[in-house]
Amino acid sequence: VILLCFRRCLLMALTSCLFWNTFGLSAAVDYKPNILLFLADDLGIGDIGCYGNNTIRTPNIDRLAREGVKLTQHIAAASLCTPSRAAFLTGRYPIRSGMASSNRYRALQWNAGSGGLPTNETTFARLLQQQGYTTGLIGKWHQGVNCESFNDHCHHPLNHGFDYFYGMPFTLLNNCQENQPPELDVALQAKLWLYSQIITLAVLTLTAGKFTGLISICWKILACFALAGGLFFISWYSSYGFVQYWNCILMRNHDVTEQPMRLERTASLMLKEAVSFIERNRRGPFLLFVSFLHVHTPLFTTAKFLGKSCHGLYGDNVEEMDWMVGKILNSLDKQGLKNHTFTYFASDHGGHLEARDGSAQLGGWNGIYKGGKGMGGWEGGIRVPGVFRWPEMLPAGTVIDEPTSLMDIFPTVVHLAGGILPQDRVIDGRNLLPLLQGRAQKSEHEFLFHYCGSYLHAVRWHQKDSGAIWKAHYVTPIFHPLEAGACYGKGICPCFGEGVTHHDPPLLFDLSRDPSEAKPLSADTEPLFDSVIRKIGRAIEEHRRTLTPVPEQLSLSNVVWKPWLQPCCGTFPFCWCDKEGDSTQSL
Repeated sequence: VILLCFRRCLLMALTSCLFWNTFGLSAAVDYKPNILLFLADDLGIGDIGCYGNNTIRTPNIDRLAREGVKLTQHIAAASLCTPSRAAFLTGRYPIRSGMASSNRYRALQWNAGSGGLPTNETTFARLLQQQGYTTGLIGKWHQGVNCESFNDHCHHPLNHGFDYFYGMPFTLLNNCQENQPPELDVALQAKLWLYSQIITLAVLTLTAGKFTGLISICWKILACFALAGGLFFISWYSSYGFVQYWNCILMRNHDVTEQPMRLERTASLMLKEAVSFIERNRRGPFLLFVSFLHVHTPLFTTAKFLGKSCHGLYGDNVEEMDWMVGKILNSLDKQGLKNHTFTYFASDHGGHLEARDGSAQLGGWNGIYKGGKGMGGWEGGIRVPGVFRWPEMLPAGTVIDEPTSLMDIFPTVVHLAGGILPQDRVIDGRNLLPLLQGRAQKSEHEFLFHYCGSYLHAVRWHQKDSGAIWKAHYVTPIFHPLEAGACYGKGICPCFGEGVTHHDPPLLFDLSRDPSEAKPLSADTEPLFDSVIRKIGRAIEEHRRTLTPVPEQLSLSNVVWKPWLQPCCGTFPFCWCDKEGDSTQSL
């Protein structure tokens, strides 16, 4: 009898295990978990504890990793925010949506530009909205606002599947904080200011010559010179002279609530909004995308975190962001939603190595990986943290070394919500659930293509039968100084022109043996060199056949400031307001 009971119990256990492995995902889809997505701005993979940093304190992000799954080869589709976030939202390479640039403007420059995420692109928020989810975005957008008028909101989050938006339609800049050096288009501003001075000097010289009789010139011509010079100065200064008012604003849905924003309370406002969204929608299902303004310069940090870290202002800012993550997770716990929420944390790309104030580093640390923000091929610009937690559904304390992408979030959350992926377009992301749950051992990605703007810089090949991760670099930036590992003095490395080197044959690395990309292989040192390069070359040809021409959203005509598109809480150009008052509370 005892033996019979034992056999029955064993059979039940095996059946239960089989049911879990076979039907666990279906059960997850059936009850539609809440989905909470955290995305940091400019955070380096080496900046948080669970990825090896033992000096910056990130206990809340580290807790997510302990209680869930950590990805060690999580790759952004671009090394700058606008294209990377477009890929994250749509599951598609930015070049497919027109969010990849062929000029030096690789991210949106103004709230009043006409470029942005096209209306015919489908975001995961839109598909989850169709599945009955209440969708919210708190924080940074940077995917455009308007197309033809100041209130058409064609690129706005509410036009891309979000039911609620509170945050910054643009991105933080040094211009947003008083007494900081300007960050937006500094070189162009310097040229325009120089031209204005030259025009002014020329007008004054001609006027003095006219009065002294040394120069014979008609007063009408002189007046035309002066008028043209004045119009030239006004035309550029009206935009660049008021960046804080035009770009540094907060919106609630379609309404501007702060113009300019008051940085000293922004973190509290964002946190309050995120917690409030969870409380309002605790009966679910909901999608909450918390898109941090941290840790982008100017690194504005509230007083309680200043001077608390071992890494200056940058470390303080990282620790404040981690604290915000903890507060939002505590809100889930308070509402009893922890076990019913699929949570994800990542960064949009690598840390900004060139961000400095004298000798003080204001950008992140990318660990052992070469390069950083703005470098389309080197690992430091695209390899980012990737952490998932879903209690009882994802195995705790798991580490996965397989290649994955931020684009994978799109099909993963759509699958969780019971939705269907669009059939009328290429989706480059892959559903991560089988990998995260241990039902698959290999990533579905065989090739990943690493763009810098619209220029293909590198390709990664996951050779699954051998475990090798081959990576071929066709274009690399020229560092300044040459051995510096970054483009100091330029602000960010270029994608094309004299600032890059083209490689034929390409530089080849096996990341499984050389993750730092320190020793390029050659035909002399690697017997498979030629066959690997041929295989990757065929993959590039096949990939390019899937690309179709689309309007470039980051063209010069789309990124330039257009006064008639400027979001304004008053009557343009008198755009200033503070509708938040003292609404912040201690959280």
